[in-house]
Amino acid sequence: MALLQELACELLPGGEMEGASVNIFVTVQKIYYPLLCIMGIPANLFTFYMICFRKCGMSNTAIIYLSCLAIVDTFYLVWVILIDLTLTFWLLQPFWHSHPWCGILGFLQYGSLYSSSWIVVTFTIERYLVLRSTAAKRHFSQAWITKLTCISIVLLSHLVSVPLGWINIVTPVSFPVNGENVTLPRCHYHDETYTTIIVWITTFLSGGIPIVLVIIFNYLIGYHLCRASNLFTKEELRVMHGRSTRGMLRRTILLLGTVSVSFVVLSLPRFVTYCILRTKYNNENFDRNDYRIPINVAGDLANMLQNLNSTTNFLLYCMVSRRFRRELVQVVTCKSKARELGSVLTHTIMNVFSVVDHKTSPASHPVTVVLTSLKQTE
Repeated sequence: MALLQELACELLPGGEMEGASVNIFVTVQKIYYPLLCIMGIPANLFTFYMICFRKCGMSNTAIIYLSCLAIVDTFYLVWVILIDLTLTFWLLQPFWHSHPWCGILGFLQYGSLYSSSWIVVTFTIERYLVLRSTAAKRHFSQAWITKLTCISIVLLSHLVSVPLGWINIVTPVSFPVNGENVTLPRCHYHDETYTTIIVWITTFLSGGIPIVLVIIFNYLIGYHLCRASNLFTKEELRVMHGRSTRGMLRRTILLLGTVSVSFVVLSLPRFVTYCILRTKYNNENFDRNDYRIPINVAGDLANMLQNLNSTTNFLLYCMVSRRFRRELVQVVTCKSKARELGSVLTHTIMNVFSVVDHKTSPASHPVTVVLTSLKQTE
């Protein structure tokens, strides 16, 4: 079983656990993870379409980063939520409880997790560098550099995830099903020294370090914007930008704070609970499946938050754009196509009338018709 699955509890259908509260929590997870797939996968794919194929007022580099983030988040939802957790709570024997899928699934899961985390980190660092330096702005504004950066992140993330294909092992396990003991192959964590080292490194690379970097660089961005605004008076800023820049600045800082807080709140609990599980409760006799133990419940709740982050962090970056919301409304209500059709009809009618006027005008007084291209107002 992949490590993320091991954190979320390998529930053995047929039931080993007793108690109403345990059953309720299991039922919540059985409903929660399929809903997360149903809502998260289409939301990420739709946002990818909106950013790439609609005019949302984003820079080329932002389009590349955010579209790449949408794709890797979608893969994370497929590998972790759909194939791993959803099948675990609804099937007795998912296909990945066998070779070679046991190792392949762990590799794919952590490849997508690394990619998602480090794309967010890289995008945040790039914004800070662009604010700090004009040379950096010219350098990072080139689309090919951003594409190369995203491709490198994804490739390196999967390369680093290769050792995680060997942290799980398939062995026969006996457990009760409908009052009878059955023995089936199960993919589970291989408790060895080298796997423990790999898992600790992975925990910091996928959680601890990205969280710290996002907090630091979002703070630096906010600090830099505050210092820049203090160089001018409110009237000077209005003259330069034609609007209340201080108000826009406050909204920008609020956005950065929201992104940082959301990322930390949804990711930090899993990092903390896993560290506790791998230190205080790291022994063979500890039953990770026993929900009567508080740390097991806390660990699974933290994992639920971590997985929720894959469906919300992308929207936090995108939905703050007013033009994105406008395009979203137009797509949902089909207003954009109606406006385009109206522009075409108007243009055609103007052409017809211009030709008629030209033919009916006296020769001594020719009429000059100038057609200008129509500009669709937003």
